[in-house]
Amino acid sequence: MTLGDFLSQKKQAILALWFDKILETYPPDTAKFLRSQKNQFANPVGSTILQGIEGVFDSLLEDGEPQKVAPFLDNIIRIRAVQDFTASQAVSFIFSLKAAVRDALGTDIAAQRLTEDLLLLERRIDDLALVTFDIYMKCREKIYDLKANEVRNMTFRLIERINRMDAEEK
Repeated sequence: MTLGDFLSQKKQAILALWFDKILETYPPDTAKFLRSQKNQFANPVGSTILQGIEGVFDSLLEDGEPQKVAPFLDNIIRIRAVQDFTASQAVSFIFSLKAAVRDALGTDIAAQRLTEDLLLLERRIDDLALVTFDIYMKCREKIYDLKANEVRNMTFRLIERINRMDAEEK
């Protein structure tokens, strides 16, 4: 049996472990809500994360090409980029996939002598971390651009108001 076969068989367990590891990065009350609320409309963050990690996992099983995985990563990172995470905290979720795989398949990996395959998978996950960081940086740049534009617009409106007041006084 190959590592891919084991990953496919244990997909739901790995995704559950990975989701739990991601939730550990949130405050306890938030994690509890994200874990317990299954309705995608009441819990869009949890739903987006679940869909995203499933897409990432499925893409890794197929071939793991960054272009195919990027949309799933983008959905997760857009959420984490606006939350109170540092850059390293925001992208760290991708590395927790390694721990989830090892937790779910630990004995199978050793018994089937799949260590080389596991190392290859972990290398692909590391490559995804670089893509994830690039996506995070693009999101943060967009946020800063929006903030700068808002300040510029507020300043422009303030200057217009002052000019109108000056014109009315004359």
